[in-house]
Order: sequence, then structure tokens, then C-alpha cells
Amino acid sequence: MVSTLPRFKAAACHTSSVFLDAAKTAEKACDLIAEAARNGASLVAFPESFIPGFPVWAALQAPIMSHDFFGALSAQALLLDSPELTRIRMAAKRHGVVVSVGFTEGTVVSLGCIWNSNLLVGEDGSILNHHRKLVPTFYEKLVWAAGDARGLRVVQTKVGRVGMLICGENTNPLARYSLMAQGEQVHISTYPPIWPTRPSQQKGGYDLRKAIEIRAGAHSFEAKCFNIVSSACVDVGMRDALAQANPAMLDLIKGTPHAVSMILDPAGQVISEVLSESEGIAYADIDVARCVEPKQFHDVVGYYNRFDVFSLTVDRSQRDPAVFVEVEGQELVDRSGQSKRREMPEPPASEFERLVAN
Repeated sequence: MVSTLPRFKAAACHTSSVFLDAAKTAEKACDLIAEAARNGASLVAFPESFIPGFPVWAALQAPIMSHDFFGALSAQALLLDSPELTRIRMAAKRHGVVVSVGFTEGTVVSLGCIWNSNLLVGEDGSILNHHRKLVPTFYEKLVWAAGDARGLRVVQTKVGRVGMLICGENTNPLARYSLMAQGEQVHISTYPPIWPTRPSQQKGGYDLRKAIEIRAGAHSFEAKCFNIVSSACVDVGMRDALAQANPAMLDLIKGTPHAVSMILDPAGQVISEVLSESEGIAYADIDVARCVEPKQFHDVVGYYNRFDVFSLTVDRSQRDPAVFVEVEGQELVDRSGQSKRREMPEPPASEFERLVAN
């Protein structure tokens, strides 16, 4: 019997940002999209906070020393309709590929409020999903605001049903299960280049590579899905920026474990090259039909569950800073003393709704 489920090539970009430069990083992303497409990829994934780079300084020096870094990151934060994200959307359309990209997101509502976000773009350049990291992890709380569940979605694409989580969200069993329960077939997980928790010469520091391998394998095995892992890597630009601000920061990260990029199958096995310290693109051929057979063993959103015992409710409503309610047809009095009826316009669509409609 011939399967009608998608077969395609996936590309996990293991790459560095042009540190704290959104425009140049977006340009680099477009070049990598073109390269991956030339090599036959239909899905291209970029790392966490790829545009304009991961705020590693938050781990390496006191907050009172990092105002300049925060100001620079905030200045490079992107709105959904920014020229940089528009360029990436047009690149996806030009090459006919699905693209996942991490970025620091800003807002016109509160200058300086930023989120760790991810955008999933369709092969026609449309925005398929917009996700904000639910909980910034450890020192990330000094940089990013907490997101909501508006983007905790699995969307149908030409390469199958795609979901994604950012870094530590892949440790959250309920976040992961919420994607499984939406029929996820292809999972994208994104990570920073390093994640220091202790000076590198001290024992007991966080092994980011090992953590990624554990989480990626666990989700693939439990969800019976493919997992596209895209992590960033440290480059000269990041090192120079840290050294210029405080040379001690370089000493703190010497020997710190680097992240890895790779692609795993529904059994949790690595099926691509594993990239760590050097930039590159990891490729793998994916047949979504391979998600079916393992469900005979453990289908945690099907027969291998007890819905009479366990239940999960996910609130995906948007968390806006204020809700403004106007009274339609309210009577007003003008300066002449004559009353007039105020006609209230239709409430504007949210930024995400407006962009999706276009």
C-alpha cells in the first residue's frame, strides 16, 4: 500500500547570529534558506533567539553591568511586520520552503518589553504560527517577559503537522503533551549556543549538549514524531562583544559545553549529522509514515492513556496588558450643546490576525 503521508528533507541550521544586528542576521538567514533549498530541503529551522542573538551576558555578569547589552537587544527586537521578518517570509516563498526562526520580539505597547519568540512561516510566505516562550529560564528572566499559549499550536503544512518549543520548554511535560495531543508529526526544538550556570572550571555546571540529547530523544520517543533540533553556535562576533564589555566573561565560558543540532526519528534515534562547535546544516530525509508503527507500542494521546484519570486544559487566549471597552452609540455633547451619537468603529484585529489575513 502506497502512503500518502509527506516525504521530505529537513534542514537544521547550526549557525551563529551576526551578534546584536537584526538586519545582517536576517540576511544570513535568507542565504541559509537558499542554500538548504538548493540541497533539497523543504523545512528549514533556525536556533533560539537567532535574530539578533542570545543574551548570554545575563549569565556572566551582574544585571547592573548589563544595561548597554539590554538596550542593544531591545533596539534590535522585531515586530511581526518588521522588514527583517518580511525578508525571511519572502525567502520562504521564493524557495517554496517552510521556515522556523527564533527572534527577540518587541512591542509598540511597551518599549523595552521583549519576548523570546518563534515564527513558523509557510512555503507561501504566510505566518502559520507565532509562539512566545512560556517561561524564560533562570537568568533569561532578566531579559525576556513571559509569553502566553497563543502559539502553543500544531499546524498543518506541506511537510506534515508541525509544532515547536523553545529550549527549556522541551523540559515541560504538559507543554510537550499539548503538542502531542494536536497530532504533532514533526517537532522543532531550538536552543542557544551555550547555557552557562557555573564558571567552567567548577564542577556541577549544566551540560547543555547532554540536556538537548535527553530532551530531544524523550520527545521523539514519547510523541512518536521526528524532531528537528536547531541550536546556535558561538562565533568571533559574540566573543569580541563580550570581551570588549568585560574580558572576564570569556574566562567564565572557557570549556562550557556547546549546544548541538541534529535530527531524530520517531524512535529517538539520530538520523543526521550531529553539529556542535562549527557552523553547518544538518540534513535528514523524513517519511512521516514512520510515525505510525511505533504508536502500536505507546500511543500516549490514544489508547495508552487514561482520559478518565488524567485531563489537561490549555488556555490559549492572548494576554494583553489592558482590555478597552467602548459603549457603542454613546451620546456625546459637542461644544454647541447639541447632542450627537458617536459611531464606534469595529475593534481592530490583533497584529497576528492582521498579518495572517494578509
